[in-house]
Amino acid sequence: MTDVTLTDIAPQTVLGMRRRGFYQEEIPAMLRELFTYMEEKKIGFGGMPVFVCHETSSEEAMRAAETGNADIEVAVPVAAPVSLTTAGPAGITCYKLPGGTMVKAIHKGGPYGAVEQPMPISSHGWPRTAGRSPARFGRCT
Repeated sequence: MTDVTLTDIAPQTVLGMRRRGFYQEEIPAMLRELFTYMEEKKIGFGGMPVFVCHETSSEEAMRAAETGNADIEVAVPVAAPVSLTTAGPAGITCYKLPGGTMVKAIHKGGPYGAVEQPMPISSHGWPRTAGRSPARFGRCT
């Protein structure tokens, strides 16, 4: 990861889902499910997909990655709120992600599956060096 910064994000209406598992397995599968549903229903994208990390420390994220018990939430901003029916995939909901000051980190390199371990922002000594608590940040775009 490079260019780790703080950025202010407005609240966003999203289609998202949350489940437990291995990061490298669940994130691509969940995004695929969301994209397929959005394409089938002709739902407009409102921005880049996001991953919300619910583990609040490097140790917790590493343990979750090793045991396959990560609390994984992925979401895709939508142009307008969506009324979901029972015909949609299980677990997809429309909701609003709160806004606020978030960490922005861009992964540059190979595909996600090639990443051996999660790289929590807090493992870089950041945002402590910026005078912030890492537990306050967890939404990655």
